[in-house]
Order: sequence, then structure tokens, then C-alpha cells
Amino acid sequence: MNTLTTKTLRTVVDARKWSPVPDVRELFAYRDLFLTLTYRDIRVRYAQTMLGLTWALLQPVATLVVLGLVFGRVMRVDTQGVPYALFAVVGIAVWTYFSFVLKESGGSIIGAQDVVRKIYFPRLIIPLNKATVGLVDLFVALVLMAFLFIHYRVVPTSHALYALLFLGGVMVSALGVGIWISALTIRFRDLQHVVPFLVQFGLFATPVAYPASVAVNTLPEYLQYFYFLNPMAGLIEGFRWSLLGVGEWNGLCTLSVLSGLFLFVTGLFYFRSVERTIADLV
Repeated sequence: MNTLTTKTLRTVVDARKWSPVPDVRELFAYRDLFLTLTYRDIRVRYAQTMLGLTWALLQPVATLVVLGLVFGRVMRVDTQGVPYALFAVVGIAVWTYFSFVLKESGGSIIGAQDVVRKIYFPRLIIPLNKATVGLVDLFVALVLMAFLFIHYRVVPTSHALYALLFLGGVMVSALGVGIWISALTIRFRDLQHVVPFLVQFGLFATPVAYPASVAVNTLPEYLQYFYFLNPMAGLIEGFRWSLLGVGEWNGLCTLSVLSGLFLFVTGLFYFRSVERTIADLV
């Protein structure tokens, strides 16, 4: 009895302490809950559907078909000799993951409000869970990309290992924006309806279907900096450069990486600042 009382008091005292940095040990302690939520979401999204993982393949394929018709055949975007389907799928693969995390993060905490109100756990687990579930879509899109590399008999460049760094940057940026959206949606419920529109707009405001040089050659200099504040602009350009050797890695692309890191760090800080009141707001 005394042991139970001591543990209860210690939990209450720790809960009142606040730090802008997430408690990694606490997150690890709740790993079973994280794994359970992730397994549940994957099962609901894929295992209990008629087409299963085919749904994860249909989205990048449909996007590729539409972009191929518009930018590949009608506008005839210059891809520096790379088949357009392969050029586009490199951008689509990472954009699919980024857009998934954004859309799922919008209503993630509100959708879990019953659990949030009843028990305590690190609320950061919820956006982390959505970012992990999105890895399934990312894996399927990367398999499609690999298939097109084989189909067109294109060998990745000698810089291909850098693709892992850019892929990591995409994950960090997606998680950062997802954390921001999940926290803001608690106070501003309309945001979850705005996010799908932003994702659709972002597809064309990001060099997924065209090289970043199109924006650089078209926009005034001050708007170029604004364009590359989008973290995906430089990361997709770098990911494509590392695998296909098209485009270039420059200072503007570095700005995108810094923007992604900034969103991730500030997103963690803001989420921590509202975490204690989430149960009262949802």
C-alpha cells in the first residue's frame, strides 16, 4: 500500500514539471501504447479493406498518370533526358509521405479525444504514430520508383547515398509540420478542413512535377527565397539530384533544410507548451 502511494505521488510531481524538450525516457516507457496504436491504424487502413496495400499503390500511380499527361505530354517539362515518369515518381514518392502525415495529423488528437480524456500518456505519441503509419505508403512508393528505375534501365548516380539523408530530412520536416498542425487543430478546429486544400496546392507549389529551376527562372529573386522556405522544395530537388543527377544542390536548397529543422524544433516546443491542457481543450 505504501509502495503504491509513493509511486502515485511521484507521478503527480513529475507531471507538473515542464520542459520544452520532450522526455525521451517517458516516450520509451509508453512504447507499448505507441506500437498498439500504430498496429491498429495500419490494420484499419490496409488489412480491413478490399484492396489492402493496393490502396497505397493507387495514389502515387494516379498522381503519376495525371502529372504525366499535364506536365509530360502537354507542357513537355525539360527533364534533362530522364524519362518523365521516372523524373516525376522520385518527387511523388516523398511527397506522398509528406502529404499523408499532414492530412492525418490534422484530426489526430481530436480523433483520439476519448483516450486523451481518460488516461495520461505523452500526447506526442499521437503525431509520432501517424508519421510511422505513413512509412507504409512511403515504402510502397519507393518500390514503384525502384521498378521504374529497372524498367527504364537507369542506374542511380554516384551520389545515391545522399538520398538517405534527404529522405531523413523529409521525415523530420513532415513530422515537424505534423506536430504543428496536430497542436494547432486543438484550438482552431477549422484547420483540419484547410489542410487537404493546402496539400493539393502544395503539390503544384513544390517541384514534384517539374524541376526547381522552373521556379528559379520564373520568380523574382525575393520570391525565390519564399518558395524555398517550403522545406519540401529543396529536399525533393536534392533527393532527385542524388538519384538522377538532374538539378543542383545550392544555397536555396539549404534554406529548405533549415526551414524543415526550424519547423521541427519549434513544433516540439509549441506542442510541449499546450500538452498539459490538451485534455481540457479536446
